[in-house]
Amino acid sequence: MRNFSKLVLALVVFISLMGFEKNSKIEKPSINKTIVVTDTLTWKLLGDIKYIRKKHASYGEVEFPQVNLKLKAYHNKTVYLTGFIVPIDSKNYALSKNVFASCFFCGKSGPETIAGLKFKGGLPKLKTDTYLTIKGTFKANETDVDDWIYNIENAEIVSKK
Repeated sequence: MRNFSKLVLALVVFISLMGFEKNSKIEKPSINKTIVVTDTLTWKLLGDIKYIRKKHASYGEVEFPQVNLKLKAYHNKTVYLTGFIVPIDSKNYALSKNVFASCFFCGKSGPETIAGLKFKGGLPKLKTDTYLTIKGTFKANETDVDDWIYNIENAEIVSKK
């Protein structure tokens, strides 16, 4: 038992002395600022929509969207949403739940799986199907059949993969 105590004491002294070794290189801890954003809106929530048939002056009978109350609460509020970039034309993009090949106008989804984007400042150059998170002001549209059901105005790119 006495030898064991001496061995433990010698080990503690050895470890303590190693701590005083000169280190010419002092490493400062690196701080990586990583922003983790949780989406305010989810595609599941955006997909929870109903339609009602009404007469339209130009198009005859049209199915108008009826946005759920939870989504209406986000109207004119800042939201975060992640999805795939879909170019609409040379001046407009949309954010989609699906990649371009499965986008709603290709027949595999509904119009509730896409949100029109109006970027803050100039229009960024983005490639089709770029996966990114957008921050902006959410607008729900239940009346204008010539516009998206959902729009994000003053959009900014938060993360891009």
